[in-house]
Amino acid sequence: MKLTPEERNTVISLEMQKAKNFFSQAEANAKIELWDVVANRLYYSLFHAASALLIHIEQPVSSHKGAIVQFNKYFVKTGIIDKQYGYTYAMLQQMREKADYNCSYTATESEVQPLLSLSQQFISQITNLLQLPASEFI
Repeated sequence: MKLTPEERNTVISLEMQKAKNFFSQAEANAKIELWDVVANRLYYSLFHAASALLIHIEQPVSSHKGAIVQFNKYFVKTGIIDKQYGYTYAMLQQMREKADYNCSYTATESEVQPLLSLSQQFISQITNLLQLPASEFI
């Protein structure tokens, strides 16, 4: 289903609000050292921010892995987004899956803490890119 420009802008705004809310949840959980939860919330904050940018250029988001593939294709491999953010996004997705589904894995502060500032930068960069016309990316 194709969205009208108005509908697309609404969905993008909702995705970015969710990204920012999940980032705030990650920060709150970091204060109480729930690192698995922090990794989960950081991953979802990046997923929603990346989804907003993909929706902005009218690329469908059909799965979590698909969103990473599309994000890398349109933004990381083209140099629009620095590789470190693509790596952070993919790493958080793997960390979130391990923490959610592997009972012998627990995320640690040393793994997750550095990803807080990278995730904040990721969201900020996407916020800035959303101000540009989609035609600049495709």
